[in-house]
Amino acid sequence: MQNPKHNLDGDSISKLLITFTVPTFLAMLAQTLYSIVDIIFIGRFVGPLGIAGLTIVLPIQLFTVGIGLMTGMGGASLISRLMGSGELKKAEQALGNAALLTIIAAVILTVAGLVNVSFWCRLLGASETILPYSRDYLEIVLMGMLFSCCGFAFSYLIRSGGNPTIPMIGQIMGAILNIILDAVFIIYLDMGVRGAAWATVIAQVISAIFYLMYYFTGKPPVALRAVNLRPDWISIKSIMAIGISSLVMMLANSLCSVVVNRTIVSYGGDMAMSAYGIINQVSMFAILPAIVLGQGLQPIIGFNYGARRYDRVIRAILMGLGTTISLGIIIFLVVFIFPEFIIGIFTSENELITISAYAVKRIFAVMYLTGIVLIGATMFQSLGKAFHAFISTVSRSVAFLLPLVLILPRFMGLEGVWWAFPINDLLATVLVIAMMIPVLIKLRRLDNETNQEQNPISATL
Repeated sequence: MQNPKHNLDGDSISKLLITFTVPTFLAMLAQTLYSIVDIIFIGRFVGPLGIAGLTIVLPIQLFTVGIGLMTGMGGASLISRLMGSGELKKAEQALGNAALLTIIAAVILTVAGLVNVSFWCRLLGASETILPYSRDYLEIVLMGMLFSCCGFAFSYLIRSGGNPTIPMIGQIMGAILNIILDAVFIIYLDMGVRGAAWATVIAQVISAIFYLMYYFTGKPPVALRAVNLRPDWISIKSIMAIGISSLVMMLANSLCSVVVNRTIVSYGGDMAMSAYGIINQVSMFAILPAIVLGQGLQPIIGFNYGARRYDRVIRAILMGLGTTISLGIIIFLVVFIFPEFIIGIFTSENELITISAYAVKRIFAVMYLTGIVLIGATMFQSLGKAFHAFISTVSRSVAFLLPLVLILPRFMGLEGVWWAFPINDLLATVLVIAMMIPVLIKLRRLDNETNQEQNPISATL
C-alpha cells in the first residue's frame, strides 16, 4: 500500500488534480451509490412509502456525515499544512486527535438515537404511514454509526497524507458489497427496508476496518499511533476550528431537511415526499463532480499554502472553478432534457415519475452554480480560514434555504418548496464569490511578496 508517485510541491496542478480527483471520484461515486442503490431497490421492491421512509431519516444520516467531515476535513486541513511545513510529528498528533474526536462523537450520537427511535422519526416528519419504514431503517443504521463516522473521517485523513487510492478502494469495496447485500436481503430474503439498512451497515463496517488496516499494515506518511490518541488541546482546537463548519453545514442541512420534509408532507402528502426522496438522490449525483474536485484540491491547496507556493494555490483554485462549472452545466442539461428517464431508474410508478420530473426541473434550475459554493468552501477550509468556511457552508442551507422554504409555500404551496432551491443556490453563489475575491487578491499579493524575497535583485530592477 505505497503512496502514489507525486510531488505536491513540484508536479503541475493539472497532473495533481488528475492524480487526486480520479481515485476520489471513484471513491465518492461508490459512496453515493450507497444511498442511491438503497433507494432503487426500495423503490422497485417495497414501493413509494419505503422511499419516503428512508428520506425521512436522511437528516440523521447527514449528521453522521457531518461528524466524519468535521474530524476528517478539519484533521485533513491541519495535517496537509503541517506536512507542507515539514512538521510530521505534529501531523501525527493531529491524526490521532482527529480519530479520538470521531469515536467520541459517534458513540454519543448512537446512544442518543437508540434511546427512542420512534420519537426521532416523528420529529423528523414521519407520518403514521411512513413511521414503520423509517423506524425499521433508522434503528439498524444507528447500530453501525461508529463505523460510518470512522469511515468518512479516515477517508479524508488518509487522502490528506497524499494517498487518494486507499479511500477509493475502501469505498468501492463497500459499495459493491452494499449492492450485493441489498439484492440478497431485499429480493431473496424479503427483508424490506431492514434489509437495506443491514446491507449499508455491514458494508460500512468492512470499509472502516480496511482503513484501519492501512494504518497498521501499510506505510502511511503520517502514522496512527496510540500515544497520539491522548487529547492535545492545540490540535483539537485547530481541527474543530476548521472542521466545525462542515459539521454545522450538515447540521444545517439536517435542520433544513426536517423543515422541508414536514412542509412537503403538509402541502403534497406522502407521494410528494417520495418524489423529494428520489430528487435528493439525483442531486447527490449531480453535485458529485464539485465535491470530488473540492476533495482533490484540499491537499494541493493546503500543502502549497503551507509551503508558501501561493502561485500554485491560485492556479489550483481557478482550475477547480473552471472545471466544476463546465461539468455542472453538462449535468444540468442532461437532467433538464431527460428527467423522466432519470426518475424512472428509481421507480416504475407513473404518478411518482410525473411528480418527480416536474419538481426536478425547478429544483435543478441553477444547480450548475452549486460547484462554486462547494469549491469556495473547500478553499477556505484548506487555507485555514475558519470564519469564511463557516459562512460559505451554512449560507446555502440555513441563511437562504430555510427562510425560503418557510415563506414561499405560504404563497405558492408545494410549488414554493421546489422554487426555494434554485433561489437559494443563486444567493449562496453570489455571497461566496464576494468572499472569494478578496482572498484571491491577498494570495496574489503574498505571491508577489514571496517572489521579491526570493529574487531581491530582479525585484529592484
